[in-house]
Amino acid sequence: MNTEKVRLNITLPLSIAKELYQYSEPRKRSIFVAEAIKLKILQLKQEKTKKLLTEGYKETKNESLEITKEFESIDIENWDEY
Repeated sequence: MNTEKVRLNITLPLSIAKELYQYSEPRKRSIFVAEAIKLKILQLKQEKTKKLLTEGYKETKNESLEITKEFESIDIENWDEY
């Protein structure tokens, strides 16, 4: 675990600050904020990965269809009729 720390001075809307005080213990607010930021970063990374995968699938769709068509006759070879 990384033990290096940096002090930040941040400004929050009053409503969020009130909730922070309500849901976190004194002297543990930094941990609470750090965990919240960590979760948000994880969410953003997952969204980015999903977007990249979706774009990649879309870009290779036509290529995949072409390959499927090329092997279509081989795929059905020696199959019993249904």
